[in-house]
Amino acid sequence: MVECTWEGALFVEAEANCSMEEISGITKPDPSNIGKLVHDIPGVKHILHMPLLVAQVTKFKCGGFAVWAWCVNHGMVDGIAAMEFVNSWGEVARGLPVSVPPFLDRSILKARDPPQIQYQHLEFAEIEDKSSTNGLYEEGQIHGSFCFDPVKLNQLKMKAMQDGVLESCTAFEALSPFVWIARTKALKMLPQQKTKLLFAVDGRHKFNPPLPKGYFGNGIVLTNFVCEAGELSKKPFSFAVRLIQVAINMVTDSYMRSAIDYFEVTRAKPSLACTLLITTWSRLSFHTTDFGWGEPVLSGPVSLPEKEVILFLSHGNERKDINVLLGLPAPAMKVFQGMMQI
Repeated sequence: MVECTWEGALFVEAEANCSMEEISGITKPDPSNIGKLVHDIPGVKHILHMPLLVAQVTKFKCGGFAVWAWCVNHGMVDGIAAMEFVNSWGEVARGLPVSVPPFLDRSILKARDPPQIQYQHLEFAEIEDKSSTNGLYEEGQIHGSFCFDPVKLNQLKMKAMQDGVLESCTAFEALSPFVWIARTKALKMLPQQKTKLLFAVDGRHKFNPPLPKGYFGNGIVLTNFVCEAGELSKKPFSFAVRLIQVAINMVTDSYMRSAIDYFEVTRAKPSLACTLLITTWSRLSFHTTDFGWGEPVLSGPVSLPEKEVILFLSHGNERKDINVLLGLPAPAMKVFQGMMQI
């Protein structure tokens, strides 16, 4: 919940001594480059210190400008709520009524009394780093962006179903294990090393009853699967795809209520050791935000929050391509890059 103190949001005006074309991140986000253009908020060392909302407008010498970092506290909202907020902001700027009014009552997702933890919730499980993967990052990391157009995505789906084990497969269900396997191999995880895949599922329509339209909060839940690195490397591709499907189907009303109660009791946060956390922005319509000057050239993150995070971004004129953005140690990135060739 938010106690309104009428302090307002932090607003930053900035000017850049370069044109938009000079920034490599215009077509492919480069956190190490773009991050230099973002105002650093002093004293922020923890999410509890993060302002609820920060907005920065940057003017470039070419005449272009960017709402170049708007930052929102993730404890308040998920990506869908954030997207609806930004698009509503654009509607207000254009003198239009807000098409999706926010639903602000967060008590509808409060924990049960008494709590009822019905599942294991391995998304919070600690995994021993037997492969010493953390040590690989000590010399830093580089970022890479890999584009998958509809042709490549269809090839991955065909690869997933070629042995006849699966009846169907979505682009996300094929792409997620593909990058999970490649990253596991690039980091040279030991065969017996347990590795965890985490990704968010929108629970708005999976709750019973569904969350109200415009729910302004976190309506997502992290689902997961844990297996050994050797299984990912040696078993057919359909095995890993099936793990994704099981993890998605695991998200039900009872599972999400159990997760809420688990957090209420433990105050735990997901462990990211030997973990890949996939964040999907490919279905978020930030690219439609219009403040009165048309749609943006690019929308995307300034940086990745953790080294274990991989981001899926929609790309292309018809938004049917998916850009995979991640950071890896330089030697691992070279291996990963080679494995992205389909």
